[in-house]
Amino acid sequence: MAYYFLVSQLPYLTYGQQPPVTSGAFLELCGSSLSKDDAALLPYCAFGICDFEEIPRTKSVFINEWLQRERTLALSLAWSRSAKQKRDAPLEVSHDPADAEVQAKAAFAMENPLEAELFIDRGRWNAVESLVGTDYFGVNTIYAYLLKLRLMERWSSFKVEEGFAEYKALYAGIIENAPKAGV
Repeated sequence: MAYYFLVSQLPYLTYGQQPPVTSGAFLELCGSSLSKDDAALLPYCAFGICDFEEIPRTKSVFINEWLQRERTLALSLAWSRSAKQKRDAPLEVSHDPADAEVQAKAAFAMENPLEAELFIDRGRWNAVESLVGTDYFGVNTIYAYLLKLRLMERWSSFKVEEGFAEYKALYAGIIENAPKAGV
């Protein structure tokens, strides 16, 4: 199904910019424009929703590939954390898509957590653009738009000073509550 009117009224999204509209406002707009089946898949346009065990299968190839990528990314990050802490790894990484695994390993190697998050999100943005396809007025454009909006909202929520202050407070609490050597 084509969504000419809906897509034609959407403001253009540019990587690294502030979102021109909230995802909530966009979802309200979608509510009256999308078919029931297409609207039912909007909740899958999110991050970190994949269970490690399995991902849901939908009627949308775009959504299925997005969820598989998110699962691979999450598992690769969990696997890297486990290896660093010398713990048993979670489930085996599927290596599909391979770019998600490579991206997770590169992000994990970064010392600055904010840079790692932004690196992962840049990869997500690129993945959305590669998955959307060429049907500009199709439902995949709607799904991609929502994912990009949510990425933009995520970036605008990062507050470096507040994050660093929270990190210092958490670290101080850990040091304060750590068992003393020789006790």
